[in-house]
Amino acid sequence: MAPEIHHLSSIVGSSLLGRKGDRIGRVEDLVIRANGAPHPPLAGLVVRVGGRELFVPIERVWEIHPHRVQLQGETLNLSRFERRPGELLLARDLSARHLINLVGARLIRANEIELAEVDGTWQVVGVDPSSRGAIRRLLPRAFGAKVAPGGIVDWESIEPFVAHIPTARIRIPYRKLARLRPAQIADLVEAASHEEGREIIEAVGLNRELEADVFEELDDEHQVEFLETRTDEDAGRLLARMEPDDAADLIGELEQERRIPILEAMPAPQQAKLRRLLNYSSDSAGGLMSPDFLALSEGTSVEDALHEIRASSVAEETLVVIYEIDSEGRLAGAAPLIRLVRANPTSRLSDVAENDPVCVEADADIHEIVRKMADFNLSTLPVVDDNRCILGVVTVDDVLEEMIPSGWRRETGITSLDD
Repeated sequence: MAPEIHHLSSIVGSSLLGRKGDRIGRVEDLVIRANGAPHPPLAGLVVRVGGRELFVPIERVWEIHPHRVQLQGETLNLSRFERRPGELLLARDLSARHLINLVGARLIRANEIELAEVDGTWQVVGVDPSSRGAIRRLLPRAFGAKVAPGGIVDWESIEPFVAHIPTARIRIPYRKLARLRPAQIADLVEAASHEEGREIIEAVGLNRELEADVFEELDDEHQVEFLETRTDEDAGRLLARMEPDDAADLIGELEQERRIPILEAMPAPQQAKLRRLLNYSSDSAGGLMSPDFLALSEGTSVEDALHEIRASSVAEETLVVIYEIDSEGRLAGAAPLIRLVRANPTSRLSDVAENDPVCVEADADIHEIVRKMADFNLSTLPVVDDNRCILGVVTVDDVLEEMIPSGWRRETGITSLDD
């Protein structure tokens, strides 16, 4: 038999009864401890008795019913309630606030918090983000109790924001956010308030690579927002971990006086790549390209080429095509990865590569890039100089990001609040 669900709104504000059933006060809030449990147990109640706010341990509670809570025992500790580290107050801290639903990576609003007694223990079992929860919470208690719950989200998939509760001394666990893709985390940041977004960024900051991946997915406005409070050295370290083309775009969005100090705070190899990219217009092939790609001499064997691919640190989306260069370093061919995998290991790269591959020069605009990638069904497009030496590679995701209007995630509802 499923346990009976109790609404937080029907308990907070209810009468506090003594052992003999006499009214001695009022329930102000319910306390849980953030211990990582899928359904955190109640630690106790915050009650108001004789003008004082007191804490009642859950062990002193005999029964919890809608509109009344009855205690057992004869005495109460009359010391004023003081929050301890790790404690959360369900009504004061979480009710009507944003929470993260890790299933689907959505923000929801805790319009109602649901509790149940399971095997003799009172637990938080879920959240009702629907309008029914909001209506029940806003209506007078007698009427609100008659409003049926909406779609309840299991608390096991919920993570609360606590940046607004400094005394709680807890933060979003990195391990939970790490289950999500960087784009999903970026969606959450963009949908959240500044303080909530900063809490997410701080959590993923425990993994510097993931932090850089999330920054790459953020829109320009949020990238600048969360970078402007960092020191030049910290900003430089972050940009050094980002893909060079994304880092160059972000540098271009910063105030002029910050660009050089942040660039100079980066390691020399990454700094040199960004300086080269910053010479091009951001919407040209030179501005869109990544300077990281894999190019091998025409005499390289397929077996050696596959070894180079395994050892390469180049981004996966760039490694779908390996470029062949002649003795003078000029672009001579392009070998799709799948063709290399299927080829005889002893064959040469020149035997496998497509001759005279399609390419563009660095000043090509987005229309020429799109036209060539569409006409020749390309996922990557090499960018060359006047001597046909490869400068970088434009990938299809670079083109999509350039063409999709700014703010499209919010306009299409991807980062909208799940109410």
